[in-house]
Amino acid sequence: MLDVLFESQIQSLPLLARGKVRDIYAVGDDRLLIVATDRLSAFDVVLPDPIPGKGAVLTAVSNFWFERTRALVPNHLLDTPLEAVLPDPAERRQVEGRAVIVRKMKALPVEAIVRGYLIGSGWKDYQATGAVCGIRLPAGLQLAGQLPEAIFTPSTKAEIGDHDENIDFARAEALLGKALAARVREVSLKIYTEAAGYARERGIIIADTKFEFGVDDDGELVLIDEVLTPDSSRFWPEDEYRVGISPPSFDKQFVRDYLETLDWDKTPPGPRLPAEIIERTSSKYGEALKRLTGRDPQALRP
Repeated sequence: MLDVLFESQIQSLPLLARGKVRDIYAVGDDRLLIVATDRLSAFDVVLPDPIPGKGAVLTAVSNFWFERTRALVPNHLLDTPLEAVLPDPAERRQVEGRAVIVRKMKALPVEAIVRGYLIGSGWKDYQATGAVCGIRLPAGLQLAGQLPEAIFTPSTKAEIGDHDENIDFARAEALLGKALAARVREVSLKIYTEAAGYARERGIIIADTKFEFGVDDDGELVLIDEVLTPDSSRFWPEDEYRVGISPPSFDKQFVRDYLETLDWDKTPPGPRLPAEIIERTSSKYGEALKRLTGRDPQALRP
């Protein structure tokens, strides 16, 4: 497994941003180097303890899905070798296996969330209103129950430390324009449906997931950021799934559940994580990689 990386230090490229998980560097005017660190955010707060190997798993899983979804929508990945951007071996070693070089896109101001099951904020909205993001759902649905069909439930993008806000489709249309909002919804539902079927055959239920999109200079929709990872999705083991309870997961929901037991108000700074929680979380990320891609997480070092 790769060494633990909480924060990358690349001196040869301009640092543009440090997100909740990813560090982003400029490669000229039209490309980016995106580094997936081992940082973990929960409730939109970056926690002080990294999860060993997490960034490498996220990169491998995302790259797998980018390739599988290429026929549905273009994505931002380039096949430029890392050494072409980072000729210094020391800098390159720091981020090998966890960095990608991508086309620079104009990111859309909406997160494209697809839900196939009723959990999380969707469950809370349903309990309060009988709807999720303005979509009326049948009465009597249970926690973690499968929806009659997958639904598109967008949200706004929050700055670090703030919380995303669920919005209805009319608000998404106002932010994106009607044609682009419809395209985002269509593509998001297609990707989720195909991916959920693939994952189910491998013992994983994708309860919900978040996609991010951008547009290129020609206005074409492009899939960006990460795709169907344990950070952007809820992955449940099919053999432990039960309606009416919050199922165990292969993703950071395990950490969220632990944090819910603490006396913490979900504002920075985040609490330290016990060694057992860190180790089990790292194992869950690795198991998701192995089931979805067949790759051994211990062999991710290039």
